[in-house]
Amino acid sequence: MRKILKPLMLLTLLLTTVNVFSQIKDVVVPEEVLSKAKEYVSALNLTDDTRKTAVENTIAIHLTTIRDWHNEHPSSTVPDGINPVTGNKLSDLDKQIIADSAMPSAVHQALMDGLKKNLTPEQVETILDKYTIGKVDFTMKGYKAIVPDLTADEEAKILAFLKQAREQAVDYKNMKQISAIFEIYKTKSEQMLNNNGRSWRALYSAYTKRIKEEKAAKQ
Repeated sequence: MRKILKPLMLLTLLLTTVNVFSQIKDVVVPEEVLSKAKEYVSALNLTDDTRKTAVENTIAIHLTTIRDWHNEHPSSTVPDGINPVTGNKLSDLDKQIIADSAMPSAVHQALMDGLKKNLTPEQVETILDKYTIGKVDFTMKGYKAIVPDLTADEEAKILAFLKQAREQAVDYKNMKQISAIFEIYKTKSEQMLNNNGRSWRALYSAYTKRIKEEKAAKQ
């Protein structure tokens, strides 16, 4: 039988100070989820065992809670309908994101409060990057490649959008959902560039043409 870590030691550090929705009091963290939390925290090289354990517990409870919410609220719980922006029929991914986005905001707040209480702002960003496999840095590099003359103001605005995406995305279960959340903010970034007098479509077309030419030259 798979070992299950009893919740008492995990809940003591987090839930004595954070008022989280009632389901969290029953969270039981599986061993593999705690292992993932420890893997995330290992990147910080924390030397204070108390802080290290507190951060691991915060992440483990959050990961377990979003997993449980996701499993208990499948896409089938969302009625068929249309996306009010595009008019397209809601996809299964759309409906799953809708279901998961209904998770109480206290869950996210508990994560952020627990991280900020024990970590520096830079360390918090490292943990959020672990959740989202470094998509902020990866996506920012893509924008710089597509728009070589990106201004400092444009770069700052795009980075702010991507960091918003990252913090929102940590509450979703899998990479398809995380990528979909990032797409929302990538669209905002591209609209901002269009509003600045650029043509995102032309920029992207020129970039793909350049990449094809470079590949052909190497053959």
